[in-house]
Amino acid sequence: MKNLKVKKIINKVINVWHDYPVIVLYIVGNFTNALLLRLFTTGRFQVRSVFFDLAFIMLLSGLSFLISEKRRNVYYFWTTFLMVFICVANSLYYNYYSSFISVSLLATSVFVKDVGDAVMEMVVRPCDLTYLWMFIALFIVRKKESILKADKKKCKKKLMVSFIAILIGCSLPPYNSFSRLYKLWNRVMVLDSWGPYVYQVDDLVQSLKPTFNNIFGYDKALKDVNDYYIENKKTPKANAYTGIFEGKNVIAIHAESLQAFTINKAFNGKEVTPNLNKLISSGMYFDNFYAQVGVGTSSDTEFTYATSLLPSNNGTVFVNYYNDKFVTMQNLLNNKGYYVFSMHGNVGDFWNRETMHMNMGYDKFYSKSSFVIDEEYGLGLSDESFFRQAVPMIKEISENNLGPYYGTLITLTNHTPWKDVSEYDELDLGIDVNINGEVVRREYLNDTMMGKYLKSVNYMDKAIGNFINDMDEAGLLDNTIIIIYGDHDARIPKKQFDYMYNYDPVTDSVLTLEDENYYEFNDYDYELSRKVPFIIWSKEMKNGIVNSTPMGMIDVLPTLGNMLGVYNKYALGKDIMAINKEDGIIVFKDGSYITDKLYFNAKNSEVYMISNGILENDYISKRSEYADKIVEVSNDIIVYDLIEKLD
Repeated sequence: MKNLKVKKIINKVINVWHDYPVIVLYIVGNFTNALLLRLFTTGRFQVRSVFFDLAFIMLLSGLSFLISEKRRNVYYFWTTFLMVFICVANSLYYNYYSSFISVSLLATSVFVKDVGDAVMEMVVRPCDLTYLWMFIALFIVRKKESILKADKKKCKKKLMVSFIAILIGCSLPPYNSFSRLYKLWNRVMVLDSWGPYVYQVDDLVQSLKPTFNNIFGYDKALKDVNDYYIENKKTPKANAYTGIFEGKNVIAIHAESLQAFTINKAFNGKEVTPNLNKLISSGMYFDNFYAQVGVGTSSDTEFTYATSLLPSNNGTVFVNYYNDKFVTMQNLLNNKGYYVFSMHGNVGDFWNRETMHMNMGYDKFYSKSSFVIDEEYGLGLSDESFFRQAVPMIKEISENNLGPYYGTLITLTNHTPWKDVSEYDELDLGIDVNINGEVVRREYLNDTMMGKYLKSVNYMDKAIGNFINDMDEAGLLDNTIIIIYGDHDARIPKKQFDYMYNYDPVTDSVLTLEDENYYEFNDYDYELSRKVPFIIWSKEMKNGIVNSTPMGMIDVLPTLGNMLGVYNKYALGKDIMAINKEDGIIVFKDGSYITDKLYFNAKNSEVYMISNGILENDYISKRSEYADKIVEVSNDIIVYDLIEKLD
């Protein structure tokens, strides 16, 4: 009896496939791609999201019966194209950013051509292209199918099944995912809960939200943000560092992709960053410092550094919100009589800097057209040439302005993929090992991505060292402070770190968990290794100070501003010199955060302990609530352009 039932089911499936092969392939194939996307990215599967995947595809399938017979296959092709594109784009994007792509990125797609080599080398994997099988299968199968008559009963039935599946999916936990769907702070969690297709539709709606911000949500956002500042009113409090740099010139070096693990690291007796190490030994070094970037990477850091707000959750501020009003470090100093300028060896419209820098309060932006392109590495002018040419420009600024100046110098050479400086031989990353009385040469990191990066950092360090020497010789270091910060991590794959820490030169292989000397570098160690350096130095400083309070880019304006005598009442960060270590918290735009005790991963709702000790009962809930509020307030200010209204 059971065998008979199984045979009936099998025969029914075969008959459906025989009668409607395109529809079956359409549903099964696009559903399979959604599952593959999870497999190749987060590796997590939730029952509710599977319901939504199936419901979404069945809904599209049901709608096809409303289309004329001749155009139905065209409909299947283009909707499949969109779903395959969603899978491919998100698979590629997740591998590089550990998040999922946004429609608002289309506005910044013009910049992809400038980093194409990096994308091909660091992002594309064979699995990212597996979704394309659907096109081949659809092309083959559609030739076999007879034309289907539009059947309204079948159409209604399919639509009804789709809506039932949607209702079932909505009724399944987690119940708080509706809030996440609306706010879209944590893209990974939204995709985990709702599936890739619903996520992308939601992202489209959220990306269009700025267009309708005067219609939907504006009043509520203004009230919420205003209430936040009333409840958390901050007044500047003097401390030992208040005004110590007031009236001094400032040069801020925006160091491309500089990570903190390179500091004080040496190979074969040679330091990777000898010049930065020297500055740290006499200046101020914040060794627990993180960039807080989104899809805008370098431009997000410029924005967060300048405003003490987090990056936008929809697109990038430099491209999508460049006309909004913000209170920035640059315009605050400008109001104090500073001449404020920026310099970069790339084209002025990259990340829309030419426009955004003016809005931020810069008096002048010296872009690629201001320099002689006499030496090119990677994306453009080499760092050494850039810094060499910057010195006489700064000297001219110094001589032509009565007041002090503030300048941002944005480096370029250390951008991925670090190919052009891989032959930079001053840093030898090989190992000579004695095996049975014979010296054997192991190349170790020399020909790896990590090796290219370390050599590139070594090159940038040399360029910075030469720049400071040239500034000193030009008499420009007196009454001047130097700020150096890494703009974001280099996004080097985790396996490269594992190779660096667990290489065995004797066997020329990587140690495994079973080996006694294996150094465990897990996923959370990898996340915590993303920290970047933040250095404050002047020629007059003698004794080095290391501050290990958890600090993010959002804290720079309150901290440095206190030293320079400027204050931004809308800053969401903290003056790190005025708080205790246990009060430091680094909030990321997805709601994750780091304290001196733990790392809370909002994507997975997981806690990774950094230090031993007992936590108070509400330690995590309080900080999670604080992180969510900071993200919400910051995003509302950006999306609804609230600074002017609050003023």
